[in-house]
Amino acid sequence: MPDSLDLPGLTALIARSRPHYRTATEFVEAAMREAILAGTLPAGSPLRQEELAAAFGVSRMPVREALRQLEARALVEFHPHRGAVVAEISAEDSADIGAIRAALEPAALRLSLPRLTPEDFALAAELIAEMDAESDPGRMGELNRRFHMTLYARAGRPRLLALVEQHLAAADRYLRFQFAALGYHPRSQDEHHALLAACRAGDADAACEAVTRHVLQAGDLLAAFLRDRA
Repeated sequence: MPDSLDLPGLTALIARSRPHYRTATEFVEAAMREAILAGTLPAGSPLRQEELAAAFGVSRMPVREALRQLEARALVEFHPHRGAVVAEISAEDSADIGAIRAALEPAALRLSLPRLTPEDFALAAELIAEMDAESDPGRMGELNRRFHMTLYARAGRPRLLALVEQHLAAADRYLRFQFAALGYHPRSQDEHHALLAACRAGDADAACEAVTRHVLQAGDLLAAFLRDRA
């Protein structure tokens, strides 16, 4: 695990980014995001506010706010006694969660679909619309979980639904990373619309295929991104 920042790599990125942002927080957040996604700052790198403030030539306040924004994007984690570090994003862990979701969610959807009501479909559509308008990554993760659980909620299997919700929560940090790294939000929304359309048509096979593809393709894209970066 790195015990200091890669300041040469970060310094070059800072010099390139400086002219493009109106506020110090935007400048720090954008440069740090690029450095993390490019691997210039590897997983586990400590992000000490004093060191970053000196590197960026700003006070600690915009650094602190930028780190909180990066935490919302699942790029930074805060740990007791260690402070902020670059988050560990594992293709293996993402694939494991995806495999579990791809097994559980179609099963829950197939049980739930015959019992879904027009009100359920309306709520799912409202959640898609909210995601279209949302810019906060943490809030998008919450809306995503609510959308999926709305479609599964009438399965009548409390233990199954608890497992589904548990793994949707585990997938949230990878979803937020995909939005930051891959610009995945528009594609994810297209897949949500297709899933809802299949549910409204009462086509269980198409709906289950859509949710399986939605889960697994996102994981494949993340794995390819991490391979290319390495």
